[in-house]
Amino acid sequence: MEQRTIARLNQDVSVIGLGTWQLGADWGEVDEDTALAVLDAALDSGVTFFDTADVYGDGRSEQVIGTFLKSRSTEGLTVATKMGRRVPQRPEVYTLDNFRAWTDRSRANLGVDTLDLVQLHCPPTIVHSTDEVFDALDTLVEEERIAAYGVSVETRAEALAAIARPGVASVQIILNMLRLGPLEDVLPAAQKAGVGIIARVPLASGLLSGRYDEHTEFPENDHRNYNRNGEAFDVGETFSGVDFTTGLAAVRQLAPLVPTDATMAQFALRWIIDQPGVSVVIPGARNPKQAQDNAAAATLPPLSDEALSAVHHIYDELIAPQLANRW
Repeated sequence: MEQRTIARLNQDVSVIGLGTWQLGADWGEVDEDTALAVLDAALDSGVTFFDTADVYGDGRSEQVIGTFLKSRSTEGLTVATKMGRRVPQRPEVYTLDNFRAWTDRSRANLGVDTLDLVQLHCPPTIVHSTDEVFDALDTLVEEERIAAYGVSVETRAEALAAIARPGVASVQIILNMLRLGPLEDVLPAAQKAGVGIIARVPLASGLLSGRYDEHTEFPENDHRNYNRNGEAFDVGETFSGVDFTTGLAAVRQLAPLVPTDATMAQFALRWIIDQPGVSVVIPGARNPKQAQDNAAAATLPPLSDEALSAVHHIYDELIAPQLANRW
C-alpha cells in the first residue's frame, strides 16, 4: 500500500489506516475475537496505522490492540491513541500530572513503554492557545512516555492553531465528501508545515457507504441513534453534522460517480486520499471483510477531474447551506 511520510512524526504511514472506535464501544457490540480478526485483516492488507483512544470502551479498544501487538510481528506499525475525554471537559484538567497518569494508563493498556503518537482528544477550544499544555506535552516526549503528539479537533480554527505549534506532529480532523471545509485552509497549512493530516469520520458515520435509507434503524447503544442532535457529544461527530435525510439525498447524487469496480465506500475513501495534504484516512471496521475492503480503496486509480468537480457541486448545492461553515 502507498505510504506517506509525516515529516514532524518522522514516520511513514499507510494512506488507509484503521480507526478502532468500533472495537471499543458506541457502534454496537464487537466481541474480542472479531476485534482481533479485524486488526489481523487490516495489517495483512497493508495497513500500518491504527488509531484508538483511551475513552473507546473506557480502554477496551486499547487493550484489544495491546493483545494484538503481543500476538504477531508488527514492525512498521504506528499506533496512535488519544487522551482527555474520560474526564469533564474543563481546561484546568489539561495538566502535566494528568497527562502522565493518562499516558501511563494507555501504555499499560497497549503494553508498550513509549506511545507512538498521543493526540489531545477534541479538547476545549482554549486549550489550543494554552502554552502550558504544549509545554507539558513536550515534557512527555522528553520523559519518553510518548514519541510524538498531535491534536484531534472539531473545527478548522482549532486545526490551524494546532498546526502553528512547532511540536505538533499531526492534526486529526473530519474530512469527507460531506465535509469539504478543511480543503480550503487546513490541508494547505499542514502540508506547508510538515504536519500530518489524519482524516477521520471518512464515511460520515456510514452514510457514505451507500447502505442506508430512510428505514435504517441503529441499535440503542449506537451514537447514530443517541447523538443525532448532539445529545452526548459534538453533533459533527455523527453523520458529520449533516441531517440524515439531507445526507441520504447527497449520497444518491454521488452514487452515479462510483467506478464500476468500486463500492461507494471505496469511492469515498479514494476521494479523501486524492486530496493534497492528507497523510492517512482512518475508516473503522466491524468485521475483517470491511477492513479488507477499506484497504482495497488504495488500489483504485485517482479519481477523474470530472468526478472531483461533481463532488464539489453536490456539496455546494446540498450540504454547504446546512453546515453554514460551522466546522
